This record gives sequence, structure tokens and C-alpha cells, in this order.
Amino acid sequence: MGLIPDEIIQQIRERVDLVDLVGRFVTLKKAGRNYKGLCPFHGEKTPSFNVNPDRQAFYCFGCQVGGNAITFLMKIENLSFPEAARTLARERGIEIPETDTGERGVSERLFEASEIAQAAYRAALATPGNPALAYLGQRGVDAASIERFGIGFAPDRWDFVAERLREKGIPAELGERAGILAPRPSGGHYDRLRGRVTFPIRDTRGRILGFGGRALAEGQEPKYLNTPESPVFRKREAFYGYPLALDPIRRGGRAVVVEGYFDLIALHRAGVEATLATCGTALSAEHARDLRRRTDEVVLFFDGDEAGQRAMERALQVLLPEGLRLRAAALPAGEDPDSFLLRAGAEALRRLVDQSVPALDRVIERAVGRGRSTPAEKAAVVADVAPLLALIPLPVEAGDFGRRLALSLDVDPQHVDAAVRAVKRGENPLDAIPIPPRRSGPEERNREQLARSVVQHPQLAGRIPQSELALLVPAGPVRETIEALAAAHGAGHGLDLERIAERLGVEARSLLWRLAAADESMDEAAAAQTIVETLGWLRKRRRGEQKRAVTRQMHEPNADSAALLGEKQRQLDEERLLAKL
Repeated sequence: MGLIPDEIIQQIRERVDLVDLVGRFVTLKKAGRNYKGLCPFHGEKTPSFNVNPDRQAFYCFGCQVGGNAITFLMKIENLSFPEAARTLARERGIEIPETDTGERGVSERLFEASEIAQAAYRAALATPGNPALAYLGQRGVDAASIERFGIGFAPDRWDFVAERLREKGIPAELGERAGILAPRPSGGHYDRLRGRVTFPIRDTRGRILGFGGRALAEGQEPKYLNTPESPVFRKREAFYGYPLALDPIRRGGRAVVVEGYFDLIALHRAGVEATLATCGTALSAEHARDLRRRTDEVVLFFDGDEAGQRAMERALQVLLPEGLRLRAAALPAGEDPDSFLLRAGAEALRRLVDQSVPALDRVIERAVGRGRSTPAEKAAVVADVAPLLALIPLPVEAGDFGRRLALSLDVDPQHVDAAVRAVKRGENPLDAIPIPPRRSGPEERNREQLARSVVQHPQLAGRIPQSELALLVPAGPVRETIEALAAAHGAGHGLDLERIAERLGVEARSLLWRLAAADESMDEAAAAQTIVETLGWLRKRRRGEQKRAVTRQMHEPNADSAALLGEKQRQLDEERLLAKL
């Protein structure tokens, strides 16, 4: 890459508006002649980052970093001086004479490869009769949305994009590095996203970082596939929805975060344009810092099912420490923004966003809904919510939510405060709550023993008849865990705890991890024997309960003595038969 003449550098500095450039990454507010915001280069809660529009200079009084437009872009996007200068020159239509024949920067070549692929995907979608257009029509995505988001189609061919890159002089190795192509085990490359609807993932300046793809064929797995990370695509930092969401976030003072591409498009179609989606990964600390630089309020809009609500709670763990005002939109169970828009319309979807409630209120409501009838259940709810309360940086806000939790449970607010302090010390919050924990009886211990045996040896799940499981183990975390382990083993997934846990409720998920982390272990033979003995013990216990129930009924007025004596005889016959086995 050749040297950039000094006069070109000066043109760049004169034509670039530093306030506009910084505003892509930081929410700036006028403060006298300057603009202030949260520094993008270090974590802070009080703005100390200043931009002077007259001198076209920035400086952070917190981390002492300063400079001009070129140095700002270098630091925030990890670019070299020539790369940053050429990027700004290209945006402002300034031509830079090439003084040598050396290769351009890797980042620039990757962006070029992605743009070539995007043009090919767009052309393929415009071809009449392709399956992607029909699929998008079924999802309610109109032509305007297709154009707005640059949605495309990767034909079900091995070399569709590979040929386009070759025609444009882009080496296959560069296409692989951009994530568009994948290497063949036998040599050569093939199209990674073939047979999928494509979604370009852009940065705040509109450059394509990578792609998402949605499968079209029945049984095509995975259903959603993103291109892998590259020197320009880091999923822990990227959002789908830029740069379209930048101005709406700035104007409205809030961002809406969803999980999927179609969810985001649905919200845009409903007029909620300040929407972003993660790119195949959970919200990260980098995402949280990006949001904090741009807004004070975030609405989490995840699916209404159990998995979506758990994802919302995981998002809080990342977002709360940034001091954001976090709200949660409530979708009906089984709905996502895409399906809700098709069913209820744009106004109803906008209303869900506008009427969203504080996210922690939603967490408290869900936790309390799992049970608060006993002191032990109340203690469990406090212990579940306390780790989130401990993440709130403002004491007044944390105290307010703590009082709301205490009021919902009818417990002393000091008990909640004690649990939160215990979490901050790295201790178990249950130990700090003066509420007696529930003691497990022999039946519960034996039922857990069944689950422990199957956790350690999933192949033994078939030794527990499903019909008996429903009779001997009541609905709850133990039965839910055993059924999930049996289903996973039957489907050939093995003991993928993370995958299994995603499908469990809160209590069952906690039980699974507790059993998996336990010190004691059994070999397969011992686990099989444990299952046999435990089932026998539970059967005997159940027969005893049935006998006592019949005896109680016989002492009731108007009891049907003949029928009850017949039941007594049946129980005795069953016991004699089992004794001979």
C-alpha cells in the first residue's frame, strides 16, 4: 500500500465531520461549544469524552486518549493509519492516487469479497420462480423490506458464489477468510450458505461484516447458519440492524433488542426501527458497552416461550452492570414478533414495545409464580433473584427492586438485602436468609437418586418405564430432568448438558447442574442396581400409601364397604405376586 500524499491527508481532515463520525459509535450531547458522551475506549458511567467541532478534536479526561478523525477511527476499529485514512477518503469521495502495486489491506479485500457475494445473492433473489421469494412471501416479508435489508438468495449450488469471486479476481482463500466459502476436505472450496435466504450483517458504516442464512429445504440443518468469525466479523461485537437503527436509537433514546433476523424485520415493518439483533450468539459484554454508548434504555423483546424468557434473564446478567434502564416486552406464549405481527398487526406490536415493563419486574413475577406458599419456596425465590439485584450499580435502584421482591413474597426487605450482600461477597444467598430451608424426605431423596443415576449413565434411562415414571415421580424438576435425559439419549444427543439444560425449567435446570457437579460417582453396574432398588422402594411406598388411603376411606360414613374390601383383597394379591418375583 503506497504512501498517501500530505495534501490528501489534509483534505480528509477538512472534509470529515468529527461529530458525525464519533456519533456513529457514541451518543453525544451538546455541552456548551463541545459535545460530550461516554468514552468508547474504557468503561465509565459518567461522560468524560469530549468532541470539539471547531478544532475537530476529541479527548477523554478519563483515559487520556485524544486525537482527530483519523486517529479516532484507527483506535475504535483497530485500523492502521493508511486503512483509516483510505476509509474516510472513500466516504467523502476523495481519490487517493496509487503509488505502488502492493496489495491492499486485508480488511478492505474482505469487505470487497462480501460485496461481490452480496451482489450475487441479490441477483439470484431477483430471478423469477426461486424458492427464496416464495418463502419470504409466506413469512410476510414484502418487496420494500427485501430492498431495505438487502435480503438475498444463495442458490443450492456448490460453486455459485465461488464462480463470482473467481470472475472478479478474488482468490478462493480470501473468500474462505471472509466466511463466504468453506474448504472441501478433498481440496477446493464450496459455497457455505448454499440453499439459504441470506441476510447481510453490516457495521455502523454499512460495510458487510458477514452473512446470516436461513435454510429453505425441509430438514436442512442447521436452520440458521452464520458465516464464521473473521478479521472484520466478531460476533460478540456485531449487531444485525446497523446502520439503519442508528438514527432511530439516537432520536428515540432507546434500543429494542431481539434474537432473530425475522423478528427484527417484523419490528421495522411495524415502525419500530430502533431495533437490533444479535448474530448467532448471546448478548455479550461488548454488546452491552455498545448499547450503553448509544442509549440509556433497552427493551428486550424475546420469544414468549420458556426458552425466550430464560434468554431474557441471561441478557440481564450482561446488561445490568452497565446501568441501563432495562425493560421487557411481553409476548403471548408461543409467539415471536414475526408471528405476532402477522396475526395481530403493526399497531398491536408497537403497543407491546411501548407498554413494556421493567425487566426485573418480569423476572420477579416469573420467580414468584414458581411458588411462594412455604418459607422454603420464598427463600428459593429470593435466592434466584438476588444475583441479578447484586448486578445493579445504583444502590437506590437496587434497593427499590429489592423492596418490590420483598412485597411480592410478603417477607422482610432486610432478608432480601442480606441475600444480595451475600451474593456480592461470593456466598450462597440461601445461607443469608433467616428462613428455614425445606428438608427433603426419603421419597424425594430416592427420586433424586433415580435422576442422578441417569445423569451419570444416560443409556440407563430406558430402565425406567415411562408409565411408571409418571406414577412414582410427580410432575416437577426430578421427573422433568429424567424425561429430558431419556429424550436426549433416545435422539442420539448423548449427555450434552448445555443442550439439555436449555429445554428445562428453572428448577429442573438447577437440579441437572447440581447432580452433574456432584462429587460422588457410580459405575454403570452400580447405577443400574440403584435404579432397580429405587424403583422397588418407590413402588413399595406407593402401595403403602394406597393401603392407608383405603383404610381411611373404610372409616368414613357412607363408605362402600364391599368395594373397599375388594380393593383391599386386590392389594394383598398384588403383594403376594410381587413377593414371588
